[in-house]
Amino acid sequence: MSIQQINSFVAGEWRAPAEGARPISSAITGAVMAEAGNDALDTTAMLAHARAHGGPALRAMTFHQRAKMLKALALYLGERKQALYDISFDTGATQSDHLIDIDGGIGTLFVFASKGRRELPDAHIYLDGGLEQLGREGRFLGQHVCTSLQGVAVHINAFNFPVWGMLEKLAPSFLAGVPAIVKPATSTCYVTELAVRMMLESGILPEGALQFVAGGLGDMLDHLGAQDVVAFTGSADTALKLRGHPNLLSNSVRFAAEQDSLNASILGPDVTPEAPEFDLFVKEITREMTAKAGQKCTAIRRIIAPQGLVQPVIEAVSARLATTRIGDPRDPATRMGALVSTAQRDDVLAKAALIGSEAERVFGDPDDLPMSGQGGFVSPLLFHCADPDAAQRVHDTEAFGPVSTVMGYRDPDHAVTLANRGGGSLVTSLITRDGDVARQVVLGAGAWHGRIYINNADSMKESTGHGSPMPHMVHGGPGRAGGGEELGGIRGVMHYMQRTAIQGSPDILTAIGGRWVPGASEIKAPAHPFTRRYGELSIGETLHTGAREISLDDIEHFAQFTGDTFYAHMDEDAAARNPFFPGRVAHGYLLLSFAAGLFVEPNEGPVLANTGLDNLRFMKPVQAGDSIRVRLSVKAKTPRSAEYGEVRWHVTLFNQADETVAEYELLTMNVF
Repeated sequence: MSIQQINSFVAGEWRAPAEGARPISSAITGAVMAEAGNDALDTTAMLAHARAHGGPALRAMTFHQRAKMLKALALYLGERKQALYDISFDTGATQSDHLIDIDGGIGTLFVFASKGRRELPDAHIYLDGGLEQLGREGRFLGQHVCTSLQGVAVHINAFNFPVWGMLEKLAPSFLAGVPAIVKPATSTCYVTELAVRMMLESGILPEGALQFVAGGLGDMLDHLGAQDVVAFTGSADTALKLRGHPNLLSNSVRFAAEQDSLNASILGPDVTPEAPEFDLFVKEITREMTAKAGQKCTAIRRIIAPQGLVQPVIEAVSARLATTRIGDPRDPATRMGALVSTAQRDDVLAKAALIGSEAERVFGDPDDLPMSGQGGFVSPLLFHCADPDAAQRVHDTEAFGPVSTVMGYRDPDHAVTLANRGGGSLVTSLITRDGDVARQVVLGAGAWHGRIYINNADSMKESTGHGSPMPHMVHGGPGRAGGGEELGGIRGVMHYMQRTAIQGSPDILTAIGGRWVPGASEIKAPAHPFTRRYGELSIGETLHTGAREISLDDIEHFAQFTGDTFYAHMDEDAAARNPFFPGRVAHGYLLLSFAAGLFVEPNEGPVLANTGLDNLRFMKPVQAGDSIRVRLSVKAKTPRSAEYGEVRWHVTLFNQADETVAEYELLTMNVF
């Protein structure tokens, strides 16, 4: 059998293993199948290449262009994922495990591509929050903005998800405009290398956006600076060494860690053995113990059940585990494959022995190794801890494999206390139909867990599972779990950007943010703005309408026509008793309707549709005899397809005294 050479991609060139290379064994057979590592890699050249080429090229693209790039990468990988499936079997993963890693990673690219188009501007600067008025007259304002860091993201990933682990970091990094150097765990780096080759061969990424290290990072951390980021997934011990690196500390290099996690699952006190939630609880546990052979940072390590249901839970989980077929992951009938290596198997068994020092093993035999002891195969092991309050190892020892411990609780507060004994986790789940119990658990446990997954019969058909981090939601956790955050939609992108407080005049903030700010200069349009195409409109282009008087007949007709006969519009005495109104007032929606009548252009033109309004506020009541006029300004523009784009209009309604009575943002779709 030939030994596969796992190369690194350095400054635009592939480099073969050399001095310092390490052997890589198949998880199935234990035989050496590849080697990776090269102590002579020029890490300073890698960083320089990313900073000189990858960073500027990515930052020259808008958020939308980067989002389209992510979508193109996802499509490209999706068309070639069978090759990734085929090579991943030697990691010990089954076909269903491949769906978690490979399809999950590709899906994450799609989500960030979509959120980038929908939630970020087609621009280079992200406006974080609203305007702050710093002066009395509104001529001096503040705005927080986020811009791309000008360094490199160094991604150090774990062995268990060689594709998803890479893509879930690359997606927000690339969307932020920051190039990346990917360093996967050596034991499964051959899968990551293939995915990297695919992405580079696609021609989708600009030069220098992506580099790859197979093996050790060498002295790379010695050369990072304040604009760089290190994102790590792995053990707490390794995270501690990296976090304390003198150069990272002295340069305040951003460091995010996702590390050990003794996740828990709580069965609510309202659940009975006959309830569908009981079966759901058991299925979640067995799935998390056996998927990826328990090698998931989100797997359930502690099973917390009402004391009266501990034995039924043990029996039900054991029965399901007994039906789990363990074997060659290439066999479609196999339900659980191998741990990544014999070394990992030995580590899991050693950790299980520690847990066994204070808990009784109720399922599985560590001495009965499947597949005649070859490779990384091991049987699931279930323990019961009769005194979880006195125990310590079950709360501080993570056997990173198919190992979990059942323990009983007295009441919900006790369950929360046990869950929190883990010292911080990525996820704790709760199976309950009781909203009060759910609230009690969130209040008591929220500070200690990055995600709380609550499920029951109402949501179980659509739920994603205890162990599935979703790209829309934050993935990370406090304390032992590392104190970091990944994913979380656009929140994850912000980890690779700098938030800066900008102060200046309305004109300055308009120029910086690409969004018209009230008080900034107005551009007089050469024609009615609704007659002008998307590409013809300029930010700040403004229409001032004539005025319309509001009569009592208008108010009463609107009330009868719509059925909105609220007393403030119909009863003078009752309205006068209301501290917000001087007497009968016009409906707010009447004002919006009349405003539209004042600024609309009725003929067919480039405006395709009104798709909504945002941030509506009514500032001052309007009575019969008052008049209103409208200022309509182009606030922002965002392309939505090849044929049309979204125009965001700032709409302000003034009364006859030039006082603002209402304000909102109107959204229209205009053809290019």
